[in-house]
Parts: sequence; C-alpha cells; structure tokens
Amino acid sequence: MKIPGRALLLALAVLATGSGASAQTPAGGDSRRSGFEFMGTSTQAMQKDDALNPAMLWVKDGESLWAQPAGQSGKACVACHAAASSSMRGVAARYPAFDERLSRPLTLGQRINQCRQHHQQAATLRAESQQLLSLEAYVALQSRDLPLAPPADARLAPFRKQGEQRFLQRMGQLNLSCAQCHDQNAGGRLGGSLIPQAHPTGYPVYRLEWQALGSLQRRVRGCMSGVRAEPYAYDAQELVELELYLTARARGMAMETPGVRP
Repeated sequence: MKIPGRALLLALAVLATGSGASAQTPAGGDSRRSGFEFMGTSTQAMQKDDALNPAMLWVKDGESLWAQPAGQSGKACVACHAAASSSMRGVAARYPAFDERLSRPLTLGQRINQCRQHHQQAATLRAESQQLLSLEAYVALQSRDLPLAPPADARLAPFRKQGEQRFLQRMGQLNLSCAQCHDQNAGGRLGGSLIPQAHPTGYPVYRLEWQALGSLQRRVRGCMSGVRAEPYAYDAQELVELELYLTARARGMAMETPGVRP
C-alpha cells in the first residue's frame, strides 16, 4: 500500500530524530521521566496549582458523584467506602487489577462500573463520559504523589505480556510501534511536539489539545490514529493489556492525577 507523502515524512521524522533521553538521565539514576518533565513551564505551573488546573472541575464533579445515591440500591459510593480520602488512598495506584469473577484484568474505570452494576444496581457509565472520568479523577486524586504499585499477581502475567507485545508491535500505514517513539526517540520531536516516554502517571489528564479531561485509552487511540492504524474500541481487551504493561513499566513512579498535558 502506498503511504501518503505527509505520513511518510512523519515516519521518517520519527526514525531520524535522535533521542534526548540521555541528556536528562542523571548518572546512576532512574532514566524514566514523567510527561510532566517534557512540558513547558506554563503547563507545568497549571498542573502544580490546583486553582489553575482545569481538571479539578472534573474532580469536584467526582466528589459530588461519590456522595450521590445511584441505582435501585439507593446507595452512594460513600455508603460503602466512607471518605475517599482514606478508603481510596493508594487504590488507583494498583490498577489495572485482576477480577476473579471475570477472570481478567480491569481498569479503574471498569471497576467503578462493576461497582455501580453489582452493588448500586445502577446503569454502567459510558466510557469517556464526563461522569466516569470525574469519578476516576476523584478516586485517583487520593493516590496523588504515591508510587504506582501494579499488583504482583501471577494471573496478570499473560495479559501484561500481551500488552508488552502490543507496545513493540509495528502498526498502521506508518508501520511504527509505541516503542519506536516512546523508547527509542523519547526526548525527540514529532511534528514539532516533544515525544515523552509514555508513562501513565497523570491519567485521567486534561489535555490542552482536547480542552477536556481524557483517559489513557483516549490517548492511546489517538496515537493509533496518528500512525494510521484502526484504533481499538474503548474498553477492548487490547487496550486494557497495553495499560497493564504501561503501568508495570512505570512501577514506582509518582502518581500525578489529575495531570495536565499539551
């Protein structure tokens, strides 16, 4: 299949741009860098100040939803979990996690929907909806500054391996893999934008490009479209597996939710 001229130029730009990661690696230190460190000072300032961070509007909505009764049970999240500041501390840092009933890993958003369906007897929330993102952001906020701690659960191993293979697999008309951009060319530029290392430390994040809060799945789907590949559907097993691998890859890095990105 013939690749369009602009797409070919983008592919060549990725492959030709040298990585800037080595310049940011302290001697003997951890070479991993949050996307925060690849941003401009004004965007960093927006994330650091909750009064300036637009994602906090979603967090406030999530706080309201936490206390709002839902479904036939007439119960709110707070009825079972009490104050999120204590009961949800560290929870988001451990997702995706294995679900025994379904025998597969679930993301934090999927877990919220499982709770709604089985405990509140309420309708599940649509993926990427404002309500679901708000609840995710509110729960994840309680783990801010804690290290990502994906479970050491042997049942997750085959799913994580699948996610790693997807990270390394070339795709789309540009025939690029996640690793080619975010490992081999991290710190370089693509179409004028700095390429980060793809660590999911701040999700859900507010992206200035979107003018809205969005999930890691939305970002991955955007990358897939960028390399001219068919994006997986929201909540597809492939996206969950990739998120599982990305989280393992960022183990020990501090959570920043809600992050702000360009």
